[in-house]
Amino acid sequence: MLTSFALIFLCAIALSEICQKIHVPPLVGMLVTGIVLAAFGLIHPTIMSAAADLREIALIIILLRAGLAIDLSDLKAVGRPAMLMCFVPATCEMIVVTLLAPPLFGITTIEAAIMGAVLGAVSPAVIVPRMLKIRSEGFGAKKSLPQLIMAGSSVDDIYLIVLFTVFMGMQNGDGFSPWKLTAIPISIATGVLIGIAAGFVLHFVFRKLPLHDTVKLLVIFSVAFLLVALENASALVFAGEDLFSGLLAVMALGVTLLRLDGGLAARLSNKFSAVWVAAEIILFVLVGAAIKFDFSAGQALRAVLLIVVALGVGRFAGVLVSLIGTGFSAKEKLFCVVSYIPKATVQAAIGAIPASQGVPGGGVILMVAVISILLTAPLGDILIRATYKNLLTPAPVS
Repeated sequence: MLTSFALIFLCAIALSEICQKIHVPPLVGMLVTGIVLAAFGLIHPTIMSAAADLREIALIIILLRAGLAIDLSDLKAVGRPAMLMCFVPATCEMIVVTLLAPPLFGITTIEAAIMGAVLGAVSPAVIVPRMLKIRSEGFGAKKSLPQLIMAGSSVDDIYLIVLFTVFMGMQNGDGFSPWKLTAIPISIATGVLIGIAAGFVLHFVFRKLPLHDTVKLLVIFSVAFLLVALENASALVFAGEDLFSGLLAVMALGVTLLRLDGGLAARLSNKFSAVWVAAEIILFVLVGAAIKFDFSAGQALRAVLLIVVALGVGRFAGVLVSLIGTGFSAKEKLFCVVSYIPKATVQAAIGAIPASQGVPGGGVILMVAVISILLTAPLGDILIRATYKNLLTPAPVS
């Protein structure tokens, strides 16, 4: 297993550096590393069996970093669009997929809805690090655009994961009830409230105990892991219903610490940035390792068509609708559209679940999820990096 980790880090670092030299996003090198190492059986089975947990740890790091950078006063200043960006683009994209997937792939409407929930989620693993960098350079700071996109992309994922669970229950014979839809706002509300409560408790503890920042980092990690574990436990208690979002609680924890102690949040954010270097490699290498190329060229072309139309008609329109009546310029709206392209994390985490549970269209769902990662993660990252300086207004020099 140690050999596998050595190969993962060394190959990913080498390929990432090569990608940077040729102006390709480093995550492409990490994805290729995972694909190649898995193809040659060089990733230890123990690592692959723990891949879901390792990806979840990386996602926790991402959301903590996002939370520590999201100032609630900034989001309040943005107002209504901050809320709409969490749900409207994802819903529009999911509806387009649900309508188009049956004629394209011959699957049922409920299977298409499952595909829409898988495909619709954007990737905070790509978006959050980019927005943090853009924010640190001062671009879009006046209108809080990086914070808006970070918050929207994170809640977007949680919203679609809950819908995915609802649709899978319907596919497995549990049927539909209004109660299943009420689980979405309940999950979001309880996640936010418990995350805020955890943030207040940690702030109190840190004030009373003279802990080193590194120890505080470990404490925050531990509490974040417990919050995610609480989500899994609550699902067991409530017969599989997602009535609590541990990932949203993790982000709310970070937001609360920033609100209560900005100095501590800034120091911890720097430490999380260092941790993210290793977590990013693990995340995208394992995403690449999970990709299976067991589909035909014809299927792949139909999948690309679906993804392009779902983004162009669904998500892009949803973003623009969310931003109606705002003071954002056309360039700033275009940047929001571009920032909502990348997909990777959720698709890698749940794309294979329908096939593993015997859903007839599960293989098609997995195939579309795989192609969406390969197509949109590099493309979205390239476009964000290439456009932000032209589309966003830099902070004035003081």
